[in-house]
Amino acid sequence: MNVAHEVTQNYPILEYDADSKAIISPSLSHRPLPGAERCVICFFREVIDRVANEYRLRVKTVLTTQFADHPVYEIEYRGGPLAFFHPGVGAPLAAALMDEMIAHGYSKFVACGGAGVLDREVQAGKVVIPRAAVRDEGTSYHYVAPAREIEIPPAIIAALETNLKEKGVPFVAAKTWTTDAFFRETEARRDRRRAEGCLTVEMECASFAAVAQHRNVLFGQYLYGGDNISGPEWDERGWRTHSVRESLFWLAADACLAL
Repeated sequence: MNVAHEVTQNYPILEYDADSKAIISPSLSHRPLPGAERCVICFFREVIDRVANEYRLRVKTVLTTQFADHPVYEIEYRGGPLAFFHPGVGAPLAAALMDEMIAHGYSKFVACGGAGVLDREVQAGKVVIPRAAVRDEGTSYHYVAPAREIEIPPAIIAALETNLKEKGVPFVAAKTWTTDAFFRETEARRDRRRAEGCLTVEMECASFAAVAQHRNVLFGQYLYGGDNISGPEWDERGWRTHSVRESLFWLAADACLAL
């Protein structure tokens, strides 16, 4: 038996099916919304609440899950509508909600979130642009064919970099490690990821990129240096309350307009 065929047969995660027609589709229950085009996927709940309250924004629509509602807000920003929402945590949920937003008509996405760092030289709050993601999660394998990594298109990376350069924001562009299981980030696996060029670890980038590729929409992401897993002991570094979070949201908004 062909080895590649045998592996695929034994491991369902590798059974990619290129058929664009699935049994359940977001388009069955989600219709295009007026003005839908650009969207910021924001992982900072406190920033979303603050912006929504400060600008007295209305809820454009609600993405509903079994345990929580995810309101989608819309703001008039630099002459046009910009949507934003919190996608939850983890690849399966975040990717599904992005897919629903695509069914609503959105086609240009920039995500902003925090990430663990694999190199202590990446300071807390440092902006990182993922240029590729190691696919150590499950969701991406259902949207694009199996591969070790998925790349963000160079034109999108260039737009995100230009946005930061114009504002004088220091950054680094690097590979990220997307994993489903943050409690299983062992030293050996961390060292392997670092050896292949990963500076950060998070839970969604590879799946976002795969959904975007499958649905033929645009996606890029800003991360900031959060907790530090580069040493033998975890250093939380107070990353959940870092002051960069709101500024990163507005940077993502500007980048989204540039796509």
